[in-house]
Amino acid sequence: MFAQLISKAGVPVGVVGIILLLIVPIPTGLLDVLIVLNIAFALLILLTAMFVKKPLDFSVFPSLLLVATLFRLGLNVASTRLVLSEAHAGQVIQAFGEITISGSLVIGAVIFLILTVIQFVVVTKGAERVAEVGARFTLDAMPGKQMAIDADLNAGLITEQEARERRAAVAAEADFYGAMDGASKFVKGDAIAGIVIVIINFVGGIIIGMVQHGMEVGDALQTYSILTIGDGLVTQIPALLMAVSTGMIVTRENVESEMGQAAGRQLLQSRAALVITGLAAIAMGFIPGMPLLVFAAIGAVLLFAASRVKANEDRAAARAAEEQEQTAADAAAESPDELMERMRVHALEISLSPDIVDLAAGGAGDLLGRVKALRRKLAMEIGMLMPPVRTRDNIELPAETYALLIAGVEVGRGEVPRGHVLAIGAGLEHLPGAAVVDPVFGLEGKWVPAEMSHAADMAGATVIDRASVIITHLSDVVQANAERLLSLEDVRQLTEHLRQSSPTTVEELTPAVLSLAAIQRVLAGLLAERVPINDLTRIFEALALRGKVSTDTAGLVDAARSALGPAIAARFAQDGRLRVVMFEPVLEQQMLEGMRVVDGAPQIVLPPDATMQVIDNVRRTMTELDPSGPEPVLVCAPTLRAAVRRLVAPQVRGIVVLSYDEAAAGGLATDVVGVVRLAPSALPSA
Repeated sequence: MFAQLISKAGVPVGVVGIILLLIVPIPTGLLDVLIVLNIAFALLILLTAMFVKKPLDFSVFPSLLLVATLFRLGLNVASTRLVLSEAHAGQVIQAFGEITISGSLVIGAVIFLILTVIQFVVVTKGAERVAEVGARFTLDAMPGKQMAIDADLNAGLITEQEARERRAAVAAEADFYGAMDGASKFVKGDAIAGIVIVIINFVGGIIIGMVQHGMEVGDALQTYSILTIGDGLVTQIPALLMAVSTGMIVTRENVESEMGQAAGRQLLQSRAALVITGLAAIAMGFIPGMPLLVFAAIGAVLLFAASRVKANEDRAAARAAEEQEQTAADAAAESPDELMERMRVHALEISLSPDIVDLAAGGAGDLLGRVKALRRKLAMEIGMLMPPVRTRDNIELPAETYALLIAGVEVGRGEVPRGHVLAIGAGLEHLPGAAVVDPVFGLEGKWVPAEMSHAADMAGATVIDRASVIITHLSDVVQANAERLLSLEDVRQLTEHLRQSSPTTVEELTPAVLSLAAIQRVLAGLLAERVPINDLTRIFEALALRGKVSTDTAGLVDAARSALGPAIAARFAQDGRLRVVMFEPVLEQQMLEGMRVVDGAPQIVLPPDATMQVIDNVRRTMTELDPSGPEPVLVCAPTLRAAVRRLVAPQVRGIVVLSYDEAAAGGLATDVVGVVRLAPSALPSA
């Protein structure tokens, strides 16, 4: 209880005390205590800045910087009052002044000026500039970070709660760097104020000492130079520590280790660099006049560190070899059941080259956890039970490569370089890395080193880690091949689950009207046309009615689509409006006249040249549309819809074909954004 009271009231009481310090005179003993407290407080802040892992872990720093600056100014006022009035400001200031001067006023003054220049010109100016640039780039990178969060949320990689937390973190980071930009101005002003106060103490003290205290010029100069330099040091040293803390905070990256650990690990990562540096230090010792012993000792330490790095590398290689041998032994001792399991063709598989299997080890990126999140997302969005994903290594794959397989057949491949992240966007020319094209959306990007991710963020790019690249590609592959992945067992599970809530609907349909295999063909047909199957109740009711008349798959699919009409069109609408592409009336009439039923499926029979022109014109019309709006759909007469899709879907990837009735379902307004035409010479003559 007492600790909570202190934590709540400590800062307000301290600020009030600082304000009183500016007005009320204090004795020298209390001034000594406050000076020591000021130095300890600045040192504590410096060490905290060194040990935090991320700048936001010390988000209160800008406010503490303001309080510390006000505290130092209050001490300056109190010490100046004592220096000018009593020619004495306590033991701490006296001791600092005497130690610095060390019997020579000139040397003491030079040392004090050097410390002041270091703080004001080097540390303070540098910290101010870094804070300003960091604030600007952080604000510029906010849209890209928000897009990355939205992309992860849409891909099912994160939950809504995680998305809110990440958005809050992005906003907090922008607020922090904005506050640091302003707080750095306090550091600069504090340095200037310290210099002005030193001049006042020195000049004013000599004048007051000679006029009021009757001192000789030499005595006044000696007395007030000691007090001035001592007073300047006890305030400039904490100010220097705060300036260094500011520089450390604004130059830190978001890493998962403390500054000392990160620096030690990165400086000792190259054995060649340590060896060359050590040999160079020893060689410099042989230059005439150089202290050979000093250079030799430093070189020996560097060579010893290089030998330790080599020993660590050898131990890591030995452990890897032992693990590989153990894996080979385990493989040789596999039982027949295990071999049969390995022989089984899995519905969905991710193959990784051996050098990137760390992605599936629960460490970097947590690939397996994101696969589970993708299964939940697809179940909620399209009602499909994505089959379990088998993840294995494949020594036949090139380095840093993954492959996606469906039923043992490769359907996608990409590269995910170790230690890199994918940056998508413009302005990446100045960053190192290999230029690539995103395998899903076809966007240009670049694989940049992971330590440059912050720079890519500040350049406005969207940064995606390796696991997210694979999951996004997997999501696209699964949705494009959903009809192949829907198994008969999945349909049985869906049916049994629906039986618990709507037993009558299930009993009306199966097995009397349709078998599970027939239902599986219908659901696969819906998924092939990007129609969600999560509303199973409505789908089964429509199939029960249609199945009593005809059991042809095309008719059953159309019956299910009619029942889901408003939901189908709503997926592609925005703000109640649907962007549509139509056929010109003459072409549509010719297509209706060319309708034929072949093997129970409707087809459009046109001359070969006309057929190719229709496909090319549909592809060109859809490609030329503005990509910034909602996804456009191709609409046609209801009797043509299935045949049109069979004609254009294999040639135009991802196209959505709706009937006029489906496009108008749900009261959506339609915007005609394109018309597919055909040259009169290509149409068959009447």
